[in-house]
Amino acid sequence: MTRRFEPTARTRIRRSAYARYDAATVFAILDAGLLAHVGYVVDGAPYVTPTVYWREGDRLYWHGAAAGRLFREHAQPFPVCLVVSHVDGLVLARSSFRHSLFYRSVMAFGHAAMISDAAGKRRALDRFIDRLYPGRARMLRSISEEELAATSVMTMTIEEASAKMAAPETRGGKDVLDKEQDYEAAVWAGVIPVRTTVGRPRPDERLKVDPMPPAHLMAYAEGAALDTVLRQLAQRGKADN
Repeated sequence: MTRRFEPTARTRIRRSAYARYDAATVFAILDAGLLAHVGYVVDGAPYVTPTVYWREGDRLYWHGAAAGRLFREHAQPFPVCLVVSHVDGLVLARSSFRHSLFYRSVMAFGHAAMISDAAGKRRALDRFIDRLYPGRARMLRSISEEELAATSVMTMTIEEASAKMAAPETRGGKDVLDKEQDYEAAVWAGVIPVRTTVGRPRPDERLKVDPMPPAHLMAYAEGAALDTVLRQLAQRGKADN
């Protein structure tokens, strides 16, 4: 049976064709990204913090400076909303109202908690390095006590989540949805695909080893789509565990 996050008043998407609640889709969109925006409340005021994140099963992790507001103001578990999104294309129609985007997004709710013990925090940060660069953590010097003290790590179990996808398959297989009378307009319409791709590695000027990237970085081939690389690495990490 396909596992689902049951929609709630917070996660139900009104345009049902765009809605996805199955865990596989939610996790795939999360695994394809690096940057999340975390929403929370401090003293009755809303804040949104961009942060690098990673996923392990139903749990999400992110880190930042211990002096940051998100970490400084929340010693106890607190409710958060975490959002990840990807832009896949610019949709140009024959009227301004029909212009849109192709995209994938996830909205996840849970209660975030600080990882307080130093060993747990160190393990989490090492796992993050290995999630992006398999096997690299053991090649590096250990995080110092000073560095560890300056960094906070938070985690949350996904309690509610939904994914939203705008793509040709959610629009009856069509790229552009113009009104019938607008198809006679002499104006260009269509889709401009959007991708974030990997560039050519640039070795540090003080490198003491072969300037060619080592084997654990081979997934980041020049020209590869970053979201595809990240999903593949997530699957590899799952298989290794």
